[in-house]
Amino acid sequence: MTRRLLLISNSTTHGSGYLDHCKEQIKQFLTEKIQTVLFVPYALHDHEGYEATAKKAFVSLGYQLESIHRKTDPVTAVGSAEAIFIGGGNTFRLLNALYDKKLVTEIRRRVLQDGVPYIGSSAGSNVATASIHTTNDMPIVYPPSFTALSLVPFNINPHYIDPSPDSKHMGETREARINQFHEYVSSPPVLGIREGCILLVEDKVAKVVGANGARLFMRDTAPRELATGDDVSFLLKEC
Repeated sequence: MTRRLLLISNSTTHGSGYLDHCKEQIKQFLTEKIQTVLFVPYALHDHEGYEATAKKAFVSLGYQLESIHRKTDPVTAVGSAEAIFIGGGNTFRLLNALYDKKLVTEIRRRVLQDGVPYIGSSAGSNVATASIHTTNDMPIVYPPSFTALSLVPFNINPHYIDPSPDSKHMGETREARINQFHEYVSSPPVLGIREGCILLVEDKVAKVVGANGARLFMRDTAPRELATGDDVSFLLKEC
């Protein structure tokens, strides 16, 4: 089966509504074959409120949306899902819930073996990768492992912000923190996706799409700038 992922940096862009900036990409990605999307709201505490927000966006695109938090058996719900959307919020809370509800293995199986389309936004993009070590979030809970769904063999840093030469902030930049991650020998590449950037993966092909580009960090290598349309399929070589 063909692995299909749409990994979005941010759910909301300044001046627009929820998922407005990426609705066309979502529509093209899901196609007309999909009727219902299974929504995973675990990254936020208010599941009902989050469900209402996500449902409004997907209904406007012509899809039904069902939230997994209403299912009596979440594993079975994933097992029968036509498509999966995991929204943003706190990545630690999200991954902890995926482990707690025994969903890590089942989501990975459905996406990598059955070819079920996977959409992630922010935290939902984080958990699609090798680990959550490069999330921006605070560890408000402690999941059993930082190992994530491993739908791709590298890490993502959503909402990536470039260092500003005019900033008087004396704390570490996003680039400095990613470089600290790469001080460990076994650390994988990190794709810093800016606001409006999307990573599209179809089987063995990965491309940067959306309104903005990305920045690729690899251990012992200078950061590489990526523009919309650039092919980054080489990052999938281990998967």
